[in-house]
Amino acid sequence: MADPDTERRIEAFVAKYTPAIAAQLREARRRLRARFPRGVEMVFDNYNALVFGIGPTDRSRESFISIAGYPRWVTLFFLDGAGLHDPEGLLEGDGRQVRGIRLRSPADVDSPAVAALVAQAVAPHADARGRGAADHGHQGRGGEAAIAAARRGAGVRMRA
Repeated sequence: MADPDTERRIEAFVAKYTPAIAAQLREARRRLRARFPRGVEMVFDNYNALVFGIGPTDRSRESFISIAGYPRWVTLFFLDGAGLHDPEGLLEGDGRQVRGIRLRSPADVDSPAVAALVAQAVAPHADARGRGAADHGHQGRGGEAAIAAARRGAGVRMRA
């Protein structure tokens, strides 16, 4: 978990949602982080969503999975989702790269069909699941500043 100040700042963003969406977003985030104990979590307050991305380093372009909170729903995104084998037909989207699943509940993150998609998505990023690499001190590009030290297993970056 990130330091208390960072978590307070994140909670201030989450608190802007309705109680139902905020609860769903918190729980989906918790479940996703539990799957990637050594992944680096990056937090982005975009114009229409609060996004929690996971990657093997603190470079946003290396994120491979994320949870996004919108005003009326929460979506699990696979950033290279177009290449995933999806026999259940869960993935939505028709772009060249990203696919998502609108969550009915946070428990959807742990369903067998979603777990199979997550396993495919994480295969190229094994370090995020626990096989170690050194900490990265990269601060990002374009003026992105780390709010907390972005280190494996505890790192949270925020960009507002």
